[in-house]
Amino acid sequence: MCGICGLAAGGAGGPDPDALAAMSRALVHRGPDDEGHVIAGPVGLAARRLSIIDVAGGHQPIGGEDGRVQVVQNGEIYNHEQLRGELEGAGHRFRTRCDTEVIVHLFEELGDGFAERLRGMFAVALWDRRAGRLVLARDRFGIKPLYYMETADGGLAFASELKALMELPELDRSLDMRALESLLAFNSIPGPLTIFEGVRKLQPGQLLSWEPGRGASVRPYAQVMPAPAGELRDESAGALADELRERLRDSVRAHLVADVPVGVLLSGGVDSATLAALAAQESGERVQTFSIGFRERSFDELERARLVATRYDTDHHELVVEPDVGEVLTRLAEVFDEPLADSSALPSYLVAELAAQHVKVALSGEGGDELFAGYHTYVADQIAPWAGRPAAALRPLVERLPSSSARVSFDYKAKRFARGGALPPLERHHAWKEIFSSDLRAELLAAPAPDGFDPLDVYRERYAATAGAESLARLQDVDRSIYLVDDLLVKTDRASMAHSLEVRVPFLDSAVTELALAVPSSRHLRGLQKKRLLRRAVAPLLPRRILHGRKRGFSIPAAAWLRGDLREFARDVLAPESVRAQGLFRPAAVERLLAEHEAGSADHSRQIWCLMTLGLWLERHGARRAVPYSLGR
Repeated sequence: MCGICGLAAGGAGGPDPDALAAMSRALVHRGPDDEGHVIAGPVGLAARRLSIIDVAGGHQPIGGEDGRVQVVQNGEIYNHEQLRGELEGAGHRFRTRCDTEVIVHLFEELGDGFAERLRGMFAVALWDRRAGRLVLARDRFGIKPLYYMETADGGLAFASELKALMELPELDRSLDMRALESLLAFNSIPGPLTIFEGVRKLQPGQLLSWEPGRGASVRPYAQVMPAPAGELRDESAGALADELRERLRDSVRAHLVADVPVGVLLSGGVDSATLAALAAQESGERVQTFSIGFRERSFDELERARLVATRYDTDHHELVVEPDVGEVLTRLAEVFDEPLADSSALPSYLVAELAAQHVKVALSGEGGDELFAGYHTYVADQIAPWAGRPAAALRPLVERLPSSSARVSFDYKAKRFARGGALPPLERHHAWKEIFSSDLRAELLAAPAPDGFDPLDVYRERYAATAGAESLARLQDVDRSIYLVDDLLVKTDRASMAHSLEVRVPFLDSAVTELALAVPSSRHLRGLQKKRLLRRAVAPLLPRRILHGRKRGFSIPAAAWLRGDLREFARDVLAPESVRAQGLFRPAAVERLLAEHEAGSADHSRQIWCLMTLGLWLERHGARRAVPYSLGR
């Protein structure tokens, strides 16, 4: 696991070595163990290394036998030993055991086809001196990030995180209003947009090619989509469950390969419990597990996590969240150098901090809900065709329900269902979880995005691409390719790498996804039964209370905090003078949200959290004042 960055000069003189060094220093948290760089003609590559495989010999950049190809990589290639054997058979000679060196020889053998053979999570930059080409590639699931910007002289700059590009004086920091409006709608910024107009994200399964004088071009090399309805597998539920269990075992076994200790981030849910169980069976040594809890009972999952830890005799570590939340939020404004308003970033950051004190690598359950239909919203999607319109008719009555501070309370679910029940399938699916509606965005924004822009168009484009698949599978695909990629995986990557911890996600492995995307939706969800196939597959592994317990998610008691300990902090960050100075939102609209939430007439916690997160980000990255207030003072 590393942080990578690079510069390609479009004009004479080559890349600036000082600028490359500054970019590399900005990524030191991603790789504190080693650093390296190479400047070859118009291109400079740099890497910060967190040593996981071949600790002594995996220095980057890595070149081939003749120096023609130089590579830097952020990630892990789980089939590197298999590929090494094939390449040695074809005559290639290796100097290290590092998985990155496999990429060098694979490119020499296959050219741009190298990316299709990689099983793993990766963002790769490769300079081919003979062809005069720079190639960037990102894994097909979007696990590892890669940002890039074209420069005025026709060159290119790229990095694992936006903060490295912020080191370049030529970066235009103008906010992209389309990205801002998307943040308000989704809590995250969907690619290829970024918060800055001149920077873009390389999308999952894409390859970028740059040549002097020709600039950059981007194309897909792989797409992960659900099978068409007519091509779904029809084996019995028992046979599919047995196959899934073995595919999960194979994935966990591959994800445990490391020359350093590996642990598991363990909640009380099925996904992480499955990983802990399989890791305990496959690792050959006592597994370390890490859990986080809250004083608020409806949000706490420590008791259920302990059931798994006890059953498999893990070396278990726990943390109850009683931090100075305001202070942690201020830190997160630095960690997330692009605004991310998902409140679960806070516990993710803290559990990563806990795990990093004991291990260098941890497994996490991201992807399980999107692949196996684990969200309550999928149940709502299924019942909406017959219950949605009656619920919408009752909306005036439902909206009068008092707002609770409990986790996913009845009033919260009822209001969401009534607001979206009568909409078309995709718009309805978004309505279950949208942050600011289009009406609220119009009320809030002082300067809206360009005419005609609708954040939901990114959902519509993806949804259209899966025509022919089952309805529920298409909605799961939207979540997997957008929400998972641009929210959950961003959260996991930044929160963990801030502590120099590598997090691996075994559910997002081709061995698992190929099966999950090839079975009928009814195998995943029927009535109120979510994750039917996954639960059947892992039933021999887990306690019944875990297997059949209600999903809680990695959520925090934000509604209660914003009515209690965090109230004054939020009011300080979102003070009218600060909002007015930033020039993005109407202060009166922000004040109304705060007042209604505090009075209990509405649950605006997600909206307030979004605005608070953005406010802190703006202050950290160029706004006019710092926030002095801290909880407990």
